[in-house]
Amino acid sequence: MKYSKEEVIQYVQEEDVKFIRLAFCDVFGKQKNISIMPDELPRAFEHGIAFDASAVAGFGDEAKSDLLLHPEPETLMPLPWRPEHGRVIQLFSGITRPDGTPFECDTRNLLRNAVEAANNAGCEFTFGAEQEFYLFYLDEDGNPTKTPCDTAGYMDIAPEDHGENVRREICLTLEQMGIRPESSHHEQGPGQNEIDFRYSSALTAADHVMMFQRVVKTVAFRNGFFADFSPKPIEHAPGNGFHINMSVRPTDDPTFNSMIAGILKNVKAMTAFLNPVPASYLRLGSNKAPGYISWSAQNRSQLVRIPAALGEYRRAELRSPDPIANPYLAFALMIYAGLDGIENKLTLPEPADVNLYKSDHVLLSRYEKLPGSIEEACAIASESRFVRDHIPSEILSIYCH
Repeated sequence: MKYSKEEVIQYVQEEDVKFIRLAFCDVFGKQKNISIMPDELPRAFEHGIAFDASAVAGFGDEAKSDLLLHPEPETLMPLPWRPEHGRVIQLFSGITRPDGTPFECDTRNLLRNAVEAANNAGCEFTFGAEQEFYLFYLDEDGNPTKTPCDTAGYMDIAPEDHGENVRREICLTLEQMGIRPESSHHEQGPGQNEIDFRYSSALTAADHVMMFQRVVKTVAFRNGFFADFSPKPIEHAPGNGFHINMSVRPTDDPTFNSMIAGILKNVKAMTAFLNPVPASYLRLGSNKAPGYISWSAQNRSQLVRIPAALGEYRRAELRSPDPIANPYLAFALMIYAGLDGIENKLTLPEPADVNLYKSDHVLLSRYEKLPGSIEEACAIASESRFVRDHIPSEILSIYCH
Protein backbone atom coordinates (compact mmCIF):
# COMPACT_ATOMS: atom_id res chain seq x y z
CA MET A 1 0.00 0.00 0.00
CA LYS A 2 1.23 3.48 -0.90
CA TYR A 3 0.59 5.96 1.90
CA SER A 4 0.21 9.75 1.73
CA LYS A 5 1.58 12.05 4.46
CA GLU A 6 -1.87 12.36 5.98
CA GLU A 7 -2.37 8.59 5.93
CA VAL A 8 0.99 8.01 7.66
CA ILE A 9 0.03 10.42 10.44
CA GLN A 10 -3.33 8.66 10.77
CA TYR A 11 -1.61 5.24 10.81
CA VAL A 12 0.68 6.42 13.62
CA GLN A 13 -2.29 7.54 15.69
CA GLU A 14 -4.46 4.47 15.09
CA GLU A 15 -1.74 1.78 15.40
CA ASP A 16 -0.16 3.00 18.67
CA VAL A 17 3.13 3.91 16.98
CA LYS A 18 5.59 5.49 19.40
CA PHE A 19 8.77 5.64 17.33
CA ILE A 20 9.33 6.52 13.66
CA ARG A 21 12.69 5.57 12.20
CA LEU A 22 13.90 7.74 9.32
CA ALA A 23 16.18 5.48 7.30
CA PHE A 24 18.90 6.23 4.74
CA CYS A 25 22.27 4.74 3.83
CA ASP A 26 25.84 5.93 3.50
CA VAL A 27 27.60 5.86 0.13
CA PHE A 28 28.62 2.23 0.67
CA GLY A 29 25.02 1.09 1.26
CA LYS A 30 25.18 0.67 5.04
CA GLN A 31 21.79 1.53 6.50
CA LYS A 32 21.50 4.32 9.05
CA ASN A 33 18.51 5.78 10.86
CA ILE A 34 17.36 8.32 13.40
CA SER A 35 14.23 7.78 15.53
CA ILE A 36 11.70 10.55 16.11
CA MET A 37 8.58 10.69 18.25
CA PRO A 38 5.10 10.91 16.68
CA ASP A 39 4.69 14.61 17.51
CA GLU A 40 7.74 15.36 15.35
CA LEU A 41 6.37 13.67 12.23
CA PRO A 42 4.49 16.69 10.78
CA ARG A 43 7.66 18.79 11.13
CA ALA A 44 9.68 16.04 9.46
CA PHE A 45 7.32 16.03 6.48
CA GLU A 46 7.26 19.82 6.26
CA HIS A 47 10.86 20.82 6.93
CA GLY A 48 12.98 17.68 7.41
CA ILE A 49 15.01 16.45 10.38
CA ALA A 50 18.61 17.64 10.70
CA PHE A 51 21.52 15.30 11.44
CA ASP A 52 25.31 15.47 11.67
CA ALA A 53 26.53 14.34 8.26
CA SER A 54 30.21 14.49 9.22
CA ALA A 55 29.77 11.29 11.25
CA VAL A 56 28.49 9.30 8.22
CA ALA A 57 30.95 7.64 5.84
CA GLY A 58 31.31 9.66 2.65
CA PHE A 59 29.03 12.50 3.71
CA GLY A 60 31.71 15.16 4.22
CA ASP A 61 33.55 16.73 7.13
CA GLU A 62 32.75 19.13 9.93
CA ALA A 63 32.91 22.19 7.64
CA LYS A 64 29.49 21.44 6.08
CA SER A 65 27.99 18.92 8.44
CA ASP A 66 24.27 19.81 8.45
CA LEU A 67 21.97 17.74 6.25
CA LEU A 68 18.22 17.12 6.42
CA LEU A 69 16.22 13.89 6.18
CA HIS A 70 12.85 14.08 4.42
CA PRO A 71 10.69 10.98 5.07
CA GLU A 72 8.89 9.53 2.05
CA PRO A 73 5.39 8.44 3.13
CA GLU A 74 4.96 5.76 0.45
CA THR A 75 7.81 3.76 2.01
CA LEU A 76 6.13 3.13 5.37
CA MET A 77 7.00 -0.27 6.85
CA PRO A 78 6.19 -1.68 10.29
CA LEU A 79 9.08 -3.37 12.09
CA PRO A 80 7.45 -6.60 13.34
CA TRP A 81 10.28 -7.55 15.71
CA ARG A 82 9.64 -4.44 17.82
CA PRO A 83 6.90 -4.38 20.56
CA GLU A 84 3.25 -4.55 19.49
CA HIS A 85 2.37 -1.86 22.03
CA GLY A 86 4.33 1.29 21.35
CA ARG A 87 5.05 0.07 17.81
CA VAL A 88 7.93 1.14 15.59
CA ILE A 89 7.67 1.99 11.90
CA GLN A 90 10.26 3.00 9.32
CA LEU A 91 10.24 5.50 6.46
CA PHE A 92 13.04 5.76 3.88
CA SER A 93 14.14 9.35 3.57
CA GLY A 94 15.59 11.68 0.97
CA ILE A 95 18.57 13.85 1.90
CA THR A 96 18.99 17.57 1.17
CA ARG A 97 21.28 20.40 2.13
CA PRO A 98 19.80 23.15 4.34
CA ASP A 99 18.96 25.25 1.26
CA GLY A 100 16.81 22.43 -0.10
CA THR A 101 19.14 21.22 -2.86
CA PRO A 102 19.49 17.41 -3.15
CA PHE A 103 22.60 16.00 -1.51
CA GLU A 104 24.93 14.67 -4.21
CA CYS A 105 25.91 11.58 -2.18
CA ASP A 106 22.31 10.45 -1.62
CA THR A 107 22.53 7.24 -3.64
CA ARG A 108 18.80 6.60 -3.37
CA ASN A 109 18.23 9.87 -5.20
CA LEU A 110 20.78 8.83 -7.83
CA LEU A 111 18.66 5.76 -8.52
CA ARG A 112 15.54 7.93 -8.70
CA ASN A 113 17.30 10.05 -11.35
CA ALA A 114 18.19 6.93 -13.33
CA VAL A 115 14.56 5.77 -13.25
CA GLU A 116 13.50 9.20 -14.53
CA ALA A 117 16.06 9.02 -17.34
CA ALA A 118 14.68 5.62 -18.33
CA ASN A 119 11.11 6.93 -18.29
CA ASN A 120 12.14 9.85 -20.51
CA ALA A 121 13.61 7.32 -22.94
CA GLY A 122 10.34 5.35 -22.97
CA CYS A 123 11.70 2.42 -20.94
CA GLU A 124 10.82 0.86 -17.61
CA PHE A 125 13.24 -1.42 -15.79
CA THR A 126 12.30 -3.86 -13.04
CA PHE A 127 14.60 -5.78 -10.73
CA GLY A 128 14.59 -8.96 -8.69
CA ALA A 129 17.31 -9.64 -6.13
CA GLU A 130 18.92 -12.89 -5.03
CA GLN A 131 21.28 -12.57 -2.07
CA GLU A 132 23.34 -15.25 -0.39
CA PHE A 133 24.55 -15.21 3.20
CA TYR A 134 26.28 -17.49 5.71
CA LEU A 135 25.03 -18.26 9.21
CA PHE A 136 27.79 -18.57 11.81
CA TYR A 137 27.39 -19.42 15.49
CA LEU A 138 27.74 -16.70 18.11
CA ASP A 139 30.06 -17.28 21.05
CA GLU A 140 28.93 -17.04 24.70
CA ASP A 141 29.46 -13.26 24.62
CA GLY A 142 27.29 -12.82 21.53
CA ASN A 143 30.22 -12.25 19.16
CA PRO A 144 30.41 -13.98 15.76
CA THR A 145 32.60 -17.03 15.29
CA LYS A 146 33.76 -18.61 12.05
CA THR A 147 31.91 -21.85 12.77
CA PRO A 148 29.07 -22.30 10.24
CA CYS A 149 25.70 -23.41 11.54
CA ASP A 150 25.78 -26.67 9.54
CA THR A 151 27.67 -28.70 6.93
CA ALA A 152 24.70 -29.09 4.57
CA GLY A 153 24.89 -28.58 0.81
CA TYR A 154 22.77 -27.22 -2.02
CA MET A 155 19.02 -27.44 -1.30
CA ASP A 156 19.54 -29.92 1.53
CA ILE A 157 16.80 -30.15 4.13
CA ALA A 158 16.58 -30.59 7.89
CA PRO A 159 18.04 -32.13 9.96
CA GLU A 160 21.23 -31.51 7.92
CA ASP A 161 20.06 -27.96 7.16
CA HIS A 162 20.14 -25.99 10.44
CA GLY A 163 19.01 -22.74 8.84
CA GLU A 164 15.55 -23.90 7.80
CA ASN A 165 13.69 -22.29 10.72
CA VAL A 166 15.73 -19.11 10.44
CA ARG A 167 14.81 -18.74 6.74
CA ARG A 168 11.17 -19.43 7.59
CA GLU A 169 11.14 -16.69 10.23
CA ILE A 170 12.88 -14.28 7.84
CA CYS A 171 10.30 -14.89 5.10
CA LEU A 172 7.35 -14.51 7.48
CA THR A 173 8.81 -11.28 8.89
CA LEU A 174 9.34 -9.88 5.40
CA GLU A 175 5.72 -10.70 4.48
CA GLN A 176 4.51 -8.76 7.51
CA MET A 177 6.45 -5.78 6.19
CA GLY A 178 4.89 -5.97 2.73
CA ILE A 179 7.99 -7.50 1.10
CA ARG A 180 7.38 -10.57 -1.05
CA PRO A 181 10.04 -13.30 -0.89
CA GLU A 182 9.72 -15.74 -3.78
CA SER A 183 11.79 -18.71 -2.64
CA SER A 184 14.42 -19.76 -0.10
CA HIS A 185 16.85 -22.65 0.23
CA HIS A 186 20.21 -23.83 1.53
CA GLU A 187 23.08 -22.92 -0.77
CA GLN A 188 26.27 -24.83 -1.61
CA GLY A 189 28.48 -23.63 1.21
CA PRO A 190 28.31 -24.89 4.81
CA GLY A 191 25.78 -22.71 6.61
CA GLN A 192 25.10 -20.77 3.38
CA ASN A 193 21.56 -19.68 2.51
CA GLU A 194 19.70 -17.82 -0.21
CA ILE A 195 16.36 -15.98 -0.36
CA ASP A 196 15.01 -14.61 -3.64
CA PHE A 197 12.49 -11.84 -4.31
CA ARG A 198 9.75 -11.25 -6.82
CA TYR A 199 10.58 -8.47 -9.27
CA SER A 200 9.51 -4.89 -8.59
CA SER A 201 10.35 -1.32 -9.59
CA ALA A 202 13.96 -0.21 -9.19
CA LEU A 203 13.49 1.95 -6.08
CA THR A 204 11.24 -0.57 -4.37
CA ALA A 205 13.62 -3.44 -5.16
CA ALA A 206 16.61 -1.53 -3.76
CA ASP A 207 14.67 -0.58 -0.61
CA HIS A 208 13.77 -4.24 -0.17
CA VAL A 209 17.43 -5.28 -0.45
CA MET A 210 18.27 -2.82 2.33
CA MET A 211 15.49 -4.15 4.55
CA PHE A 212 16.26 -7.76 3.68
CA GLN A 213 19.78 -7.58 5.07
CA ARG A 214 18.51 -5.88 8.20
CA VAL A 215 15.80 -8.49 8.77
CA VAL A 216 18.23 -11.37 8.14
CA LYS A 217 20.76 -10.01 10.62
CA THR A 218 18.05 -9.32 13.23
CA VAL A 219 16.38 -12.73 12.95
CA ALA A 220 19.71 -14.56 12.83
CA PHE A 221 20.93 -12.84 15.99
CA ARG A 222 17.71 -13.68 17.83
CA ASN A 223 18.34 -17.33 16.95
CA GLY A 224 21.97 -17.35 18.09
CA PHE A 225 23.62 -16.81 14.70
CA PHE A 226 25.59 -14.13 12.89
CA ALA A 227 24.50 -13.47 9.29
CA ASP A 228 27.55 -12.80 7.10
CA PHE A 229 26.95 -11.14 3.71
CA SER A 230 30.63 -10.60 2.90
CA PRO A 231 31.89 -11.80 -0.50
CA LYS A 232 34.13 -14.63 0.75
CA PRO A 233 33.44 -15.61 4.38
CA ILE A 234 35.24 -18.98 4.13
CA GLU A 235 38.42 -19.27 2.08
CA HIS A 236 37.78 -22.59 0.33
CA ALA A 237 33.97 -22.39 0.12
CA PRO A 238 31.66 -20.59 -2.31
CA GLY A 239 31.39 -16.84 -1.92
CA ASN A 240 28.20 -14.85 -1.43
CA GLY A 241 26.61 -13.54 -4.60
CA PHE A 242 24.13 -10.73 -5.22
CA HIS A 243 22.49 -11.94 -8.42
CA ILE A 244 20.49 -9.12 -9.99
CA ASN A 245 17.65 -10.00 -12.35
CA MET A 246 16.74 -7.15 -14.71
CA SER A 247 13.79 -6.82 -17.08
CA VAL A 248 12.78 -4.05 -19.47
CA ARG A 249 9.63 -2.75 -21.07
CA PRO A 250 9.04 -2.68 -23.98
CA THR A 251 9.75 -6.40 -24.00
CA ASP A 252 10.61 -6.91 -27.68
CA ASP A 253 13.75 -8.85 -28.59
CA PRO A 254 15.80 -5.90 -29.96
CA THR A 255 15.24 -3.85 -26.78
CA PHE A 256 15.98 -6.78 -24.47
CA ASN A 257 19.10 -7.81 -26.39
CA SER A 258 20.43 -4.25 -26.57
CA MET A 259 19.92 -3.87 -22.83
CA ILE A 260 22.19 -6.89 -22.24
CA ALA A 261 24.72 -5.58 -24.76
CA GLY A 262 24.87 -2.32 -22.82
CA ILE A 263 25.55 -4.19 -19.59
CA LEU A 264 28.36 -6.19 -21.22
CA LYS A 265 29.89 -3.03 -22.70
CA ASN A 266 29.99 -1.12 -19.42
CA VAL A 267 30.43 -3.83 -16.79
CA LYS A 268 34.18 -3.39 -16.33
CA ALA A 269 33.66 0.29 -15.52
CA MET A 270 30.85 -0.62 -13.10
CA THR A 271 32.78 -3.34 -11.27
CA ALA A 272 34.30 -1.06 -8.61
CA PHE A 273 30.74 -0.38 -7.41
CA LEU A 274 29.37 -3.91 -7.90
CA ASN A 275 32.37 -5.49 -6.12
CA PRO A 276 33.63 -2.75 -3.83
CA VAL A 277 36.05 -4.48 -1.42
CA PRO A 278 39.29 -6.44 -1.91
CA ALA A 279 37.62 -9.71 -0.82
CA SER A 280 35.15 -9.33 -3.70
CA TYR A 281 37.87 -10.45 -6.09
CA LEU A 282 38.57 -13.63 -4.15
CA ARG A 283 35.07 -14.76 -5.13
CA LEU A 284 35.08 -13.96 -8.86
CA GLY A 285 36.05 -16.73 -11.27
CA SER A 286 35.06 -19.81 -9.25
CA ASN A 287 32.10 -21.57 -7.64
CA LYS A 288 29.59 -20.15 -10.14
CA ALA A 289 30.93 -16.59 -9.79
CA PRO A 290 31.90 -15.25 -13.23
CA GLY A 291 35.38 -14.21 -14.23
CA TYR A 292 34.83 -13.30 -17.88
CA ILE A 293 32.56 -10.94 -19.80
CA SER A 294 30.16 -13.27 -21.55
CA TRP A 295 26.54 -14.26 -21.75
CA SER A 296 24.44 -17.33 -22.46
CA ALA A 297 21.04 -18.85 -21.86
CA GLN A 298 20.71 -20.80 -18.58
CA ASN A 299 24.51 -21.14 -18.22
CA ARG A 300 25.69 -20.34 -14.68
CA SER A 301 29.34 -19.99 -15.67
CA GLN A 302 28.55 -16.74 -17.50
CA LEU A 303 28.51 -13.11 -16.39
CA VAL A 304 24.98 -12.62 -17.76
CA ARG A 305 22.59 -15.56 -17.77
CA ILE A 306 19.19 -15.60 -19.46
CA PRO A 307 17.02 -17.84 -17.27
CA ALA A 308 14.41 -20.12 -18.81
CA ALA A 309 11.39 -17.83 -18.42
CA LEU A 310 8.91 -16.23 -20.81
CA GLY A 311 6.63 -13.20 -20.99
CA GLU A 312 6.65 -10.92 -17.94
CA TYR A 313 9.19 -13.22 -16.23
CA ARG A 314 11.79 -12.85 -19.00
CA ARG A 315 14.91 -11.36 -17.52
CA ALA A 316 18.68 -11.11 -17.63
CA GLU A 317 20.64 -12.14 -14.55
CA LEU A 318 23.88 -10.31 -13.76
CA ARG A 319 25.94 -12.68 -11.61
CA SER A 320 29.08 -10.73 -10.72
CA PRO A 321 27.88 -8.38 -7.89
CA ASP A 322 28.21 -9.36 -4.25
CA PRO A 323 26.02 -8.33 -1.29
CA ILE A 324 28.43 -5.65 -0.08
CA ALA A 325 27.38 -3.53 -3.08
CA ASN A 326 25.13 -0.52 -2.51
CA PRO A 327 21.92 -1.61 -4.30
CA TYR A 328 20.97 1.95 -5.23
CA LEU A 329 24.27 2.48 -7.05
CA ALA A 330 24.19 -1.00 -8.60
CA PHE A 331 20.67 -0.62 -10.00
CA ALA A 332 21.32 2.95 -11.20
CA LEU A 333 24.43 1.89 -13.12
CA MET A 334 22.62 -1.10 -14.63
CA ILE A 335 19.80 1.18 -15.82
CA TYR A 336 22.24 3.61 -17.43
CA ALA A 337 24.18 0.74 -19.02
CA GLY A 338 20.96 -0.78 -20.33
CA LEU A 339 19.89 2.59 -21.74
CA ASP A 340 23.28 2.95 -23.42
CA GLY A 341 22.69 -0.33 -25.21
CA ILE A 342 19.08 0.49 -26.14
CA GLU A 343 19.63 4.06 -27.32
CA ASN A 344 22.70 3.10 -29.37
CA LYS A 345 21.09 -0.13 -30.64
CA LEU A 346 24.06 -2.21 -29.53
CA THR A 347 24.12 -5.81 -30.73
CA LEU A 348 24.88 -8.84 -28.61
CA PRO A 349 28.02 -10.88 -29.29
CA GLU A 350 27.61 -14.59 -29.85
CA PRO A 351 26.57 -16.50 -26.71
CA ALA A 352 29.22 -18.47 -24.85
CA ASP A 353 27.43 -21.82 -24.71
CA VAL A 354 30.28 -23.55 -22.90
CA ASN A 355 31.30 -24.12 -19.30
CA LEU A 356 33.96 -21.47 -18.77
CA TYR A 357 35.12 -23.12 -15.53
CA LYS A 358 36.21 -26.20 -17.51
CA SER A 359 37.50 -24.48 -20.67
CA ASP A 360 41.13 -24.38 -21.76
CA HIS A 361 43.17 -21.19 -22.03
CA VAL A 362 42.76 -21.08 -25.82
CA LEU A 363 38.99 -20.81 -25.54
CA LEU A 364 39.16 -18.44 -22.55
CA SER A 365 41.47 -16.10 -24.46
CA ARG A 366 38.50 -15.18 -26.67
CA TYR A 367 36.75 -13.48 -23.76
CA GLU A 368 37.61 -10.29 -21.93
CA LYS A 369 38.21 -10.73 -18.21
CA LEU A 370 36.56 -8.86 -15.38
CA PRO A 371 38.94 -6.78 -13.25
CA GLY A 372 41.07 -8.99 -11.02
CA SER A 373 41.44 -6.62 -8.06
CA ILE A 374 39.82 -3.57 -6.49
CA GLU A 375 42.81 -1.51 -7.64
CA GLU A 376 42.29 -2.54 -11.27
CA ALA A 377 38.53 -1.95 -11.02
CA CYS A 378 39.04 1.53 -9.58
CA ALA A 379 41.59 2.45 -12.25
CA ILE A 380 39.08 1.49 -14.94
CA ALA A 381 36.22 3.32 -13.22
CA SER A 382 38.29 6.48 -12.76
CA GLU A 383 39.07 6.61 -16.49
CA SER A 384 35.55 5.73 -17.63
CA ARG A 385 33.42 8.41 -19.27
CA PHE A 386 30.37 6.26 -18.55
CA VAL A 387 31.09 6.39 -14.82
CA ARG A 388 31.92 10.11 -14.86
CA ASP A 389 28.65 10.82 -16.67
CA HIS A 390 26.52 9.00 -14.11
CA ILE A 391 28.37 8.90 -10.78
CA PRO A 392 29.09 12.18 -8.95
CA SER A 393 32.79 12.91 -8.62
CA GLU A 394 32.40 12.96 -4.83
CA ILE A 395 31.23 9.33 -4.81
CA LEU A 396 33.84 8.20 -7.34
CA SER A 397 36.61 9.73 -5.25
CA ILE A 398 35.29 8.00 -2.09
CA TYR A 399 35.20 4.57 -3.77
CA CYS A 400 38.44 5.02 -5.68
CA HIS A 401 40.50 7.32 -3.45
